[in-house]
Amino acid sequence: MESIRVFIVEDDPMVASINKRFTEKVAPFQVIRTSTTEEDALIQIEGLNPDLVLLDIFLPGGSGLSLLKQIRHKSLPTDIILITAAKDAPTIYQTLRYGAVDYIIKPFDLERLQHALRNYAKLRQLMHKNLELTQADLDKLNGSGNNDNSSLPKGVHLLTLDQIISFLLRQNKALSCEQLASALSMSKITIWRYLEYLCDEGKVKVELEYGTVGRPTKLYRITQKP
Repeated sequence: MESIRVFIVEDDPMVASINKRFTEKVAPFQVIRTSTTEEDALIQIEGLNPDLVLLDIFLPGGSGLSLLKQIRHKSLPTDIILITAAKDAPTIYQTLRYGAVDYIIKPFDLERLQHALRNYAKLRQLMHKNLELTQADLDKLNGSGNNDNSSLPKGVHLLTLDQIISFLLRQNKALSCEQLASALSMSKITIWRYLEYLCDEGKVKVELEYGTVGRPTKLYRITQKP
């Protein structure tokens, strides 16, 4: 899969480093550069043409909202996800009006960012097919219709669930929670929560692998297509 090039605009170098590490845990995202100011960020974005910008609102000598407006005014071919502590309704509304594909409020956890990135990757995949999209395609992206999260328990997101199920369907043997977490670049806690949900739904079964000492290892295998 072709890499998705990411540019991070964040005034705190430590936060920028954390966001970079979180982002690159999700394939095929690659952080190509970071910037701390509006002016420098605009110059670099114009030169680098990143696919995606992770953008903070509060910047020294400027603002992320102003940068977003300039990116749109110049018709630069990049998408925007806001990652910021700004949570007032007018700011959020303006960023959405200017085409931000997601808005993440600090502090956030790794799973929320991964969810946003996977959603964006799926959007790019659909948009680059050069085919007509169905209503089902769009509903699956925006969480509408029969494929939304309304029937899912709290903390279980449709896109993450789809990714785990799709991966399990490609396996010819049962895998442990640790193996799945490593393969999908997710935390063991996250994987365990989704596996428990899938077991409760009867879509995954548990097999026990006994070693010479200690408790048996739980292995998980898909039982049916979703």
